[in-house]
Amino acid sequence: MSSLDPTSSSFNNPRIIKAANMMQNESDSLSGGSDADVNNADVNGIRTESKLELFGFDSLVNILGLRRPPLALETEKMYPLLSNGPRIVGMAGIGESLLLVSFCCLCTFLTAVSLSAIATNGAMKGGGPYYLIGRALGPEVGVSIGLCFFLGTAVAGALYVLGAVETFLSAVPHAGIFTVTITPVNGTTVGPIHQISVHDLQIYGIVVTIILCFIVFGGVKMINRVAPAFLIPVLFSVICIFLGVFVSGKDKPSEGITGLSLSTFKDNWSSAYQMTNEAGRPDPNGSVYWNFNALVGLFFPAVTGIMAGSNRSASLKDTQRSIPIGTLASQLATSALYFVSVLIFGAFATREKLLTDRLLTATVAWPFPVIIYVGIILSTLGAALQSLTGAPRLLAAIANDDILPVLSYFKVADGSEPHIATFFTAFICLGCVVIGNLDLISPTITMFYLLCYAGVNLSCFLLDLLDAPSWRPRWKFHHWSLSLLGASICIVIMFLISWSFTVISLALACLIYKYVCIKGKAGDWGDGFKSAYFQLALRSLRSLGANQVHPKNWYPIPLIFCRPWGKLPENVPCHPKLADFANCMKKKGRGMSIFVSILDGDYHECAEDAKTACQQLSAYIEYKQCEGVAEVMVAPDMSSGFRGIIQTMGLGNLKPNIVVMRYPEIWRRENLIEIPSTFVGIINDCIVANKAVVIVKGLEEWPNMYQRQFGTIDLYWIVRDGGLMLLLSQLLLTKESFENCKIQVFCIAEEETDAEGLKADVKKFLYDLRMQAEVIVITIKTWDAQDGGSSHDESLEAFTAAQHRVSDYLGKMKEASEKEGTPLMADGKNVTVNEQQVDKFLYTTLKLNSTILRYSRMAAVILVSLPPPPVHHPSYFYMEYLDLLVENIPRLLIVRGYRKDVVTLFT
Repeated sequence: MSSLDPTSSSFNNPRIIKAANMMQNESDSLSGGSDADVNNADVNGIRTESKLELFGFDSLVNILGLRRPPLALETEKMYPLLSNGPRIVGMAGIGESLLLVSFCCLCTFLTAVSLSAIATNGAMKGGGPYYLIGRALGPEVGVSIGLCFFLGTAVAGALYVLGAVETFLSAVPHAGIFTVTITPVNGTTVGPIHQISVHDLQIYGIVVTIILCFIVFGGVKMINRVAPAFLIPVLFSVICIFLGVFVSGKDKPSEGITGLSLSTFKDNWSSAYQMTNEAGRPDPNGSVYWNFNALVGLFFPAVTGIMAGSNRSASLKDTQRSIPIGTLASQLATSALYFVSVLIFGAFATREKLLTDRLLTATVAWPFPVIIYVGIILSTLGAALQSLTGAPRLLAAIANDDILPVLSYFKVADGSEPHIATFFTAFICLGCVVIGNLDLISPTITMFYLLCYAGVNLSCFLLDLLDAPSWRPRWKFHHWSLSLLGASICIVIMFLISWSFTVISLALACLIYKYVCIKGKAGDWGDGFKSAYFQLALRSLRSLGANQVHPKNWYPIPLIFCRPWGKLPENVPCHPKLADFANCMKKKGRGMSIFVSILDGDYHECAEDAKTACQQLSAYIEYKQCEGVAEVMVAPDMSSGFRGIIQTMGLGNLKPNIVVMRYPEIWRRENLIEIPSTFVGIINDCIVANKAVVIVKGLEEWPNMYQRQFGTIDLYWIVRDGGLMLLLSQLLLTKESFENCKIQVFCIAEEETDAEGLKADVKKFLYDLRMQAEVIVITIKTWDAQDGGSSHDESLEAFTAAQHRVSDYLGKMKEASEKEGTPLMADGKNVTVNEQQVDKFLYTTLKLNSTILRYSRMAAVILVSLPPPPVHHPSYFYMEYLDLLVENIPRLLIVRGYRKDVVTLFT
């Protein structure tokens, strides 16, 4: 028996079918064929590309149906060929084979439609599917799927090389270098059964890979020159197969071949799933059972070639014309060829012949059966050449986007060949060839292709569903529902083939995604997710409306006033502790903060400075890991700038509702006039705009997330504030810094107040609010009942000093008024001063400060109500009141609520 006889045992080589199983249907690569002109500038470095190269190499193997799941190659024995195209028809029958082909081809057709839509929505650079997915779903998703696709393409090149080598060694067994094994069967020795040595596979595989690498290093011109040598025998093999089918009815080349017969067609219509042995022959006691799911995994690799055109996108003169026409034309043509092949296989051979003949197509080929083996070898070598050509360009495109710094070694200049990426791809391919057994990872390659197809479909689905103004593809025949269906089919096929390898592939993609998120650089490509976030924000904003927010839905939206009262170091846009405090105002860090700063000057002169300051402030927010945005306003002065911010900042119910700023502790040293006037003006603006105010004293002492606090959080609840002070205390408890603290609520009352009744009422109120706190009622003397101050009050000295300063300031005001003959003026406006009322304010703040120092000296943080600035009092006086209130207190929050409840008793 000839070594080229398809029934010869020497042809029982699983690697042939393994390579075929993973081989792309590169006739699909017609996607570039219609307009494969030259484009000079791209990372791929492709300058010319022939239509022959774009047509593809492995059409023969697709027609032959030489597709089967990879089998383990053992050195002790040789597994015979398990399945091929006719085997699918023999197992599933014509009816279910047509269904199987329809299912797989529908997946690639929908993917081709999605690919056409995305590819015609603007200029397309190198990178193929990576470029499309990255620009649609973001750099993180694009890089993760792109690297998986690169890895799959590089490893597939090794499978193609091993398949070609094993086909050659099976056809010419004497070309093997190592000894032929004699296999004993049932105690006797049967003929020499030629078993291919794994060492022969390694040696020949390394040599072939090196030769292919030299061709790749020769550039696209070299590849174009050798392309016809791969393509023409493949086309001639296809012609021989179909000629043999039509003459088989007369020649009867083998028993079981009936020629095209209606009775044979009827006999083969139904399925005949059965057990097979390791050799692939029907055996009731066999170890392998074939069903529809297994056949999906067997056939699907035959249709994985639709990305060939997009992989060469940079070399096409007009991608928006070439890719949709070429991809869809080739997909439809090869799909029709698959349907015809199923019908022909089912009509010209018996089921037994379909299940047992190793290479039925070689048996019927006319007039040169040997051309089939030549076609298989050249098909696999051509597919390997395409892998070694496309994978480096894909890696170079990912590196040139500069998302992952670790890939910077693979960058190439425009118009240059990616030599370093080619070396790396060749290294991966040679390593896999040396291993010799890729059965454990080869199914993952198919998963990577399916993952890439799913990514293309999801990209088109997202862009089509959002329908942004920039989404204007020239290819009009698409719809988001078709893309969603295509992505769903890809996922279903992945799980049908192997759920375990699906999980492994998805896990690897997720790990790369996480790594890119952590180590990668930010890239803003205008991806679909950003558009989705934008539309979701718009819809949410419209649904919120402009009505008052219910207390159950109230969230703090702090406006952090970054403008310092003093000076910060150069290039420091904000006090380092402000972001820490802003995070404490949000539950579990969730929520939005708005950091604003004001530059004094003319807008036309300071616009660029404002942009730079905003970038620095944004970098500070990101560094502090605070969820917020930065805004910088240019205004003539701080007061007018803040007034503009408080009126215009925000949209609808997403306007800031709390203004946060530092207490100006340096106001005496820096400027006695400007700071008090500005500070009081900001508070009055907040009251008019109905914004809550939180003033932080002792910001330098505010703890970060790693500094644990112990003790109490003390609230001095003096006036009704809508429950804001209570809510802030509860938010502080959610932070690690304050989680070990307890809340104490101090109620300040006059002496004649029923203290026990007030305490009971407050306890009931806190219980209804689901807040745990200790309630303490403190009575203090009013101004009318004061006895001139107690000598033991440690704030008495500060009180006396404040009285003297106020008296001196008032004297100067009166002197200026008498000299100029005008009413009393302060801060540019008329004022009316009641000296007894001023003393009353000073006394009240004195008693409150003394009470705080007496009861809360060991508190982690103290919250006290902010008194409103008295009408017609100078700003200087109000600053004296607050200074006396905060005297000797290291860490204090002065809180003023607004005319809205932020807590509710009801569920």
